[in-house]
Amino acid sequence: MGGPVLQALQFALDGLTLQQQVQANNIANLNTPNFTASRVDFATSLTQALKEGNGTATAAVTPSQLAASTNGNNVSISQELVGAEQSATWYQAVTTEINDQYHLVRGSAGGSF
Repeated sequence: MGGPVLQALQFALDGLTLQQQVQANNIANLNTPNFTASRVDFATSLTQALKEGNGTATAAVTPSQLAASTNGNNVSISQELVGAEQSATWYQAVTTEINDQYHLVRGSAGGSF
């Protein structure tokens, strides 16, 4: 079972998981001198893949462009905490949509809606 909708949702779930891992790593290194925070971008690639209809999307992890503090670390705890909350909210929304998709398929195959 698959299809473009479930593939896009699975990619979004994978991208959000990676994003949460990167955010957790950034927070864990909040006080590490000369640590450079990272960012994850998967939404741009997902949008492009959906437009082109090719189903090929990738998640990119890049260094943060925030200015470093006096110890060379550029982690912004406020930005990380807001980002983590947004990621958790999106993760919940995507998992709900995946469950809804499976519910529709089950109902269409003769199961209960």
